[in-house]
Amino acid sequence: MNYFREMHKVKLFIEKLTDYHHPDVFNPWADYDPDYDVASARSIRRKQLARYLIHRIENARILLIAEACGYQGGRFTGIAMTCERMILNEHPYVDSQMVLGCQGKRTSRRDSPFIPRETQRTRGFNEPTDTVVWNAALSAGLGPNDFLLWNIFPFHPHKENHALSNRTPTESELQDGLFFTEELLKLTGPLPVYAIGRKSEQTLTGAGYQVTGLRHPANGGATLFREGLRDSLIQTGLYNG
Repeated sequence: MNYFREMHKVKLFIEKLTDYHHPDVFNPWADYDPDYDVASARSIRRKQLARYLIHRIENARILLIAEACGYQGGRFTGIAMTCERMILNEHPYVDSQMVLGCQGKRTSRRDSPFIPRETQRTRGFNEPTDTVVWNAALSAGLGPNDFLLWNIFPFHPHKENHALSNRTPTESELQDGLFFTEELLKLTGPLPVYAIGRKSEQTLTGAGYQVTGLRHPANGGATLFREGLRDSLIQTGLYNG
């Protein structure tokens, strides 16, 4: 791999991400909220996504695509289905070396009076769904660079006037997000695609992609997600657990 050529492509992709704006949507790589973000948050998140992608665009064996960025996960790290505690080495299963190949940085403010929980302020945000996805992939014998995590709507949709909330992307937002999945696949080349949740599956199949649908881990779906991923990887010869 020509590192500099591939990094240039990754940076062009991230520039396209930064151009997106929509009401009640936070763009982790372009937007800044002084109530929650450190001053250099945008730059940190762009750099962390670039490092995450450059390790995987030629190494990933599968692409896992969920619904949207959540406020406890990619909203602050810039990386889909990856929370701050993972890149701060505050997580029981995942550390920064696995995600980035180096030490990560938090972008949430330790001193923010608007972040409600003390553990979130002191240790960073933690997202249960992120834990399930990473743990399931690693338990199946995949290496950290063998799977690439993404969201069909890669930005953070939130409720009106409530930054630390999640909402389901609208149909138009899902169609907007599809463009970025297409651009991502131009970077990686063809990969087996696993759609996490119905919104992701329906959007991708509606666009003509062949995908393996998986139950979303949220709302009691963790066991079905793990079993679905394991069984599918066994069928394709990728399971090594």
